[in-house]
Amino acid sequence: MNLDYIIPDNWSILEEGFDPEQVKASESLFSIGNGAMGQRANFEEKYSGPTFQGSYIAGVYYPDKTRVGWWKNGYPEYFAKVLNAPNWIGINVSINGEALDLHTCKKVENFKRELNMKEGWLSRSFSATLQNDIEIEVNVKRFLSLDIDELGAIDYSVKVLNSNATITYQPYIDSGITNEDTNWDDKFWDTLSVSQKDNKAFIQAKTMKTDFYTCTFMESKLFSNGNEVVIQSEVEKTSTYIAFSYSQNVNQGEIFSINKFGGYTVDRNHDKDDLVNVATAVLDKASTTGFYSLLEAQKQAWSKIWDMADITIDGDVKAQQGIRFNIFHLNQTYLGTDARLNIGPKGFTGEKYGGSTYWDTEAYCIPFYMATKDQSVARNLLAYRHNHLQKAIENAEKLGFTNGAALYPMVTMNGEECHNEWEITFEEIHRNGAIAFAIFNYYRYTGDFSYIPEMGLEVLIGIARFWHQRATFSTDKNKYVILGVTGPNEYENNVNNNWYTNYIAQWCIKYTAESIEKVEAEYSSDYTRVMNKAKLSKAEVNDWLKVANNMYFPYSVKHNVYLQQDGFLDKELITVADLDKSQRPINQKWSWDRILRSPYIKQADTLQGMYFFEDEFTTEELERHFNFYEPFTVHESSLSPCVHSIQAAKLDRMEEAYTFYLRTSRLDLDDYNHEVHEGLHITSMAGTWMSIVEGFGGMRIKDDTLTFEPKIPKQWDAYSFKVNFRNQILKVIVNQDKTHFELDGKNDLQISVNSKSITISPNNLVTV
Repeated sequence: MNLDYIIPDNWSILEEGFDPEQVKASESLFSIGNGAMGQRANFEEKYSGPTFQGSYIAGVYYPDKTRVGWWKNGYPEYFAKVLNAPNWIGINVSINGEALDLHTCKKVENFKRELNMKEGWLSRSFSATLQNDIEIEVNVKRFLSLDIDELGAIDYSVKVLNSNATITYQPYIDSGITNEDTNWDDKFWDTLSVSQKDNKAFIQAKTMKTDFYTCTFMESKLFSNGNEVVIQSEVEKTSTYIAFSYSQNVNQGEIFSINKFGGYTVDRNHDKDDLVNVATAVLDKASTTGFYSLLEAQKQAWSKIWDMADITIDGDVKAQQGIRFNIFHLNQTYLGTDARLNIGPKGFTGEKYGGSTYWDTEAYCIPFYMATKDQSVARNLLAYRHNHLQKAIENAEKLGFTNGAALYPMVTMNGEECHNEWEITFEEIHRNGAIAFAIFNYYRYTGDFSYIPEMGLEVLIGIARFWHQRATFSTDKNKYVILGVTGPNEYENNVNNNWYTNYIAQWCIKYTAESIEKVEAEYSSDYTRVMNKAKLSKAEVNDWLKVANNMYFPYSVKHNVYLQQDGFLDKELITVADLDKSQRPINQKWSWDRILRSPYIKQADTLQGMYFFEDEFTTEELERHFNFYEPFTVHESSLSPCVHSIQAAKLDRMEEAYTFYLRTSRLDLDDYNHEVHEGLHITSMAGTWMSIVEGFGGMRIKDDTLTFEPKIPKQWDAYSFKVNFRNQILKVIVNQDKTHFELDGKNDLQISVNSKSITISPNNLVTV
């Protein structure tokens, strides 16, 4: 059953009423982050019920050893795990010696949780009757600072409702934590020291194997009815834990509060011997500034983000909540300030997928960041792959490729392949194509070709060399084929001639050859440098082109469509509509063997290619392929509905486009795939943004011109979005009967709307 307890709201995620069955799901949905660290919505106080504790530091991981049996050539050495970091949020609360624990309270009433996306904070409030019959009212608010990205802040208050009482707060930090996703309760942290100085506490720890040095820290302030009070603390300390206890006698109706500041300093950013000093400086700043002044700065920081990134939808609260939820989490996960970081599929909300980089970044995320940030952010994402080029070459060498051929990893933290599933590691090679496509897409959108001679061309050459070597000449077909692959549809393994893989391989080679020619003509010094470094000759490029120009593509004359792969028509072609609903989702109900033999498609595969390379196919071709493949698509990947929404909109199938939009935007809020307790689908959230901007807005770049074909679902009164196109901000407002354009920039902008050329002048409303 889908989640239905999240209350629709334009700007907030709201939960009312306490249901222990929903705790893990809510811990995911109400997660917060600031690009440098993140935190699931775990309770600060003790909770003895089922919970998934998760606090994460960007770029900190553990290389869990891969155990391989009889075959290991080329197999990854490890599977990267995102690590649950030492706990900084903990505040044990007791009333007259009775611990506050919502799992054991006699009664919990008026429970409300709010994730305020507009201002970037999480709050929780409730009334509770403890086992000792004392009734209390609790209000909690916390956030992770965007301005000071090593800092989190909590404001926690308790009011006693039915008697006088002694309230004890015990803020603590703890490195004796475990991971949800672990074998045999493995430990991943070595605690080096636990120390205190006055009201501050520090735990220095490092990860095993990878040796990431961290300092977890905290400091607290106490308030009685809003006035700061100084209370002598009692200290409890172990080898992995330190807590301060503060007790106060309060009268009925009075409020006793604690402000806790905490977070992490990491040797990725500081000298490992200086982490405590840096942490001390962060705490001093936080303490001096105070919780509410820090909160005000948080509101201002988020206001700036929303000013550019917001999408408004009038007349459909659920749709509005969905898109803002997606945009909010994308910005919580990655802000583009650190080129060493990337975007994991779960972000800071869970441990699944190892928190690692997938092809999702290039295929889905880069368009969002190009359009809503300065182009330097997208450039950083591309630079991330260039910085890993040598690792990609080494990865290909492990599989027997030579001459600088590069196979980028399917999953990585540092450029090395670290996925431990055979079909993913060895077969899902289309990921190489997404990286090349992102380079093309970046240039197409920004007009910044300079990235290609500076960095991108080396990446393209490595990828083209891989495709040239990976293809095999078939004497039977008199064509080049690509054997033994897994396409984007991961419900098909070890197939021959996956159409999407073959197509993107062909495109990569041709685009690389074109880029070489352009660099030679316009950037001669870079051309000489790159060609010498790569030891690339024009004869080799011609050899690549022989493969590209003679690539095989499986095709059905009967159905007049490209086949997803050889043998697709051998399957029993029963559509999803004719599949008993009790069998869904099939990835939770069927054996892997049964899935592989079925016709069911996890996500856009052939249609993924037609999304990327839309200009190469007619609308009629797209419609034929959409009609053929979508009925077999179960959409059990978070990446699937957005592509189908965009294509349905292009085909003027607005009801389908709208349905797919709701599915992608509310995938987690409504838990379509029954897995939200594991964390959120962060990378697919960028696809949600695309489904509005590219789908309903019809935004494309054609002939170096920004173009639109605006459409609007009947369920909406209007929608609007902004895009940063080549350093000019264009606002698009679509109503049921007309579209408005506003330009914030210095120069006129030439755009195309429904194939008509229009000039937009700065600060001048144009209506079409």
